[in-house]
Amino acid sequence: MKPINTALCSFGMSGVVFHAPFIDVHPGFNLYGVWERTKNNAQAKYPNVKTFRRLEDMLADNNIELVVVNTPSVTHYDFTKQAINSGKNVIVEKPFTATVAQAEELIQLAKEKKVTLSVYHNRRYDSDFKTIKKVMDEGWLGNIVEAEIHYDRYDPVLSYKIHKETPTAAVGGLYDLGSHLIDQALVLFGMPNAIYADMDTFRPNSKVEDYFDVKLIYNTHRVTLKSSYYVREVLPGNILHGTKGSFIKSKADVQEAALQAGKIPGTQDWGAELDKEKGLLHTEKDGKIIREYVPTLNGDYMAYYEGIYQALRNNKSVPVSATDGMNVIKVIEAAIKSNKEKRVLEL
Repeated sequence: MKPINTALCSFGMSGVVFHAPFIDVHPGFNLYGVWERTKNNAQAKYPNVKTFRRLEDMLADNNIELVVVNTPSVTHYDFTKQAINSGKNVIVEKPFTATVAQAEELIQLAKEKKVTLSVYHNRRYDSDFKTIKKVMDEGWLGNIVEAEIHYDRYDPVLSYKIHKETPTAAVGGLYDLGSHLIDQALVLFGMPNAIYADMDTFRPNSKVEDYFDVKLIYNTHRVTLKSSYYVREVLPGNILHGTKGSFIKSKADVQEAALQAGKIPGTQDWGAELDKEKGLLHTEKDGKIIREYVPTLNGDYMAYYEGIYQALRNNKSVPVSATDGMNVIKVIEAAIKSNKEKRVLEL
């Protein structure tokens, strides 16, 4: 079957690390083109790739079937809209858009143009998240009462990426790191009934929020999503307590580091964490208390691109729908409003 000619809207960190390696390795895709205004970095690494200097020229190329919008988040709505109007299938990086209204417009436009639209929420394929979901699905924890998901780091220096530190639409910790945590929470628990959010800015000279503590309120349980740039001592990234037991697991997915080191996806032991990062399960079975470390499933970002291939070639559902991406933005908008008004906000 003919490979899917795919074009990237940029060849920065996202293109180099999260997209090009998988498109290049997967036999169902062909890395056809990259939009680079002045450089030829993509062609240097992938000699057969076609370099475009203008987005309009890339979108006018009828050989391209799939476009990846992996540019700064403030551009997602505009570039995705242009790609859809050009008749291209689109993968758009998280966060999907700045507003729910923009997301709804793009979803409707994709239906009208009869093209596929998906949001790249790759953290569904992290090793820790896959393992947590398996533990929950197998019923080891009973009914969840409380869960915490963290995305912490120690990095008080402002990013060299100016677009991440400029207070424009879809910029800030909640849109950036928060998108990952919210999507994971919605996969595990669905949409909450209400939200309470506390957000702030702690790094010197920072103009965007770099701390958040978001409470997702459900009828039967609570979920806390947290992130800070001032966590020098690493804490467990995932803490779940249920009616039968608890599961505590670090955030230790190795895929991003492997990709940054130039490793090829799909090689032996791809996505395998160190043995010391096993999660602790403390529960009971058949009246017996169990406290043991659970083997971690391998991370697998290739599963996202395999899902896209199946959607475009075999009419399957996309691995992450545009509606999923929009629901993340719904939570973000509600969290921003909750923080501003200092109150619990019902959804």
